[in-house]
Parts: sequence; C-alpha cells; structure tokens
Amino acid sequence: MIRIIDSHAHLSTEDFDKDRDQVIKRAFDSGVEKILCPTEVSDRKILSTTYSLIEKYSHITAAGGVHPHNANRYSQNLENKIRDMAQENKIVAVGEIGLDFYYNYSPPAEQKRAFQKQLALAQELKLPVIIHSRQAASDVLALIKGQNFTNGGIAHCFTENLGFAKKMMDRGFYISFSGILTYPKAHELRETAKQIPGDRLLVETDSPFLTPVPFRKKFKRNEPAFVTETTKFLAGLKKVPFETFAEKMCQNFSCLFTGS
Repeated sequence: MIRIIDSHAHLSTEDFDKDRDQVIKRAFDSGVEKILCPTEVSDRKILSTTYSLIEKYSHITAAGGVHPHNANRYSQNLENKIRDMAQENKIVAVGEIGLDFYYNYSPPAEQKRAFQKQLALAQELKLPVIIHSRQAASDVLALIKGQNFTNGGIAHCFTENLGFAKKMMDRGFYISFSGILTYPKAHELRETAKQIPGDRLLVETDSPFLTPVPFRKKFKRNEPAFVTETTKFLAGLKKVPFETFAEKMCQNFSCLFTGS
C-alpha cells in the first residue's frame, strides 16, 4: 500500500466525537501512515482528547499551541502547559500559531503578542512551529525574523503568495497545501504550488475543514482519508507519479520531525 501523510488534521475537535475511531480507521486503511494533530491548549476538552489519541494510536502525533483566533486567552499558565507537553514528549511542534488578519477574532495586537511569545517558547524548546497565516504574511515574517527563530516548521494550509513561500523556505519551513488546491478558482495557488521544490512540500487535510474535490459536494466534513486526493492532485501539478510523490511527502515529514 502507498504510504501517505496528513500533516494537519484537527481530530480532537467535537466534529469527530461521534465516530473518531472509525475516521481514524478509514485513514489508516487508505494508506495514511502519520497524522499530525494540532491541539488548542486553551480548550480543556480538546487537550484531553488529544492526550487520549496519542496514547491510543502510535501513528498520531500532536502539536500544541494557542491559535491566533484565541490569542486573547494567552497566559503564562498556557505557556507553561505547552512547555510541560514538550518536556513530557507529548508534542513534536508548537502550533498551530500565527496571525489571522482576515477574521481578527482576537485583536491584532493580542495575536502578535501570543505569536511572539510562542515563537520564543519554541526556540527555547528546540521545536519547529506550525504557522497559520491569513492576510498576514509580512507581519508573520517580521516576527519570525524579530525573534530570530531558527527551528523551521510548516507554513500550514498555504494560501499566501510565492514570495512569502520562498522567504519561509529560506528560514527552514515546509509549505503545506490543503484541499483548497483542488478548488476550481484556486488558479494562482496552483501556480504557486508548481514552483515549490518537492523537498519542501507537505500535504494536509486541515480536517474537518476544506474537503477536497471530488468529495467536496458529497461530504461537508473533511477527514484524513481524503488527503489521498490532494496528494494525487499535487503530484499531477508537479508531474510526478503519485507513488513517488506520496513517498516524498512521507520523507519530508520524517525529515522535519525526526531529522531523518
């Protein structure tokens, strides 16, 4: 069976409470070898669910952080929680963190403060970060540079421009594409994806969001098994055989999180 990676799936959210184990089985049965589950540490229920998942499934790893939407909740207690998770080997990255100036659910100043502090924490912990950036590319770069952050990570669910992608890659980041890539109107994003070197790419679902074509009309909820379609689509854009491309995504994921 072809090995596949889902580099970002929110399996701990309530969207999967009724059938989480079945969703995970479908993913593994379809060849998904590893799933990275970002965890919102300000939500106790999500945090508890993630702990249960990583204890039950060896193929699921976690990241922990405070999302920019929840930046106004950021506190020293939450920072300590992320630190404890890292020291207990419960997370492989800090995230997802970053800036979202599209929704601005938290004020921009609060988003920047939380992002800056979590970058500093990740640098201290020698961990990569999972970056959320929406209409905030220049500020994301400025804060990464300002913190002299050097551990790299993933620019997740990438929708920014090629210039931003190149600058992130220069700082050790992988560029991860979601089901958005398969949408009919995503012409510019597809052109960007074509320009990203194969050894800097990753693929994700961002489950339960952003179901890829052809499942988008039938399934409102996305799930990790569907990452196969986005992987096939991106392999086609890159003009690389699906099997070869899927294996490269596994290698990239392993390189980022294990160094091998």
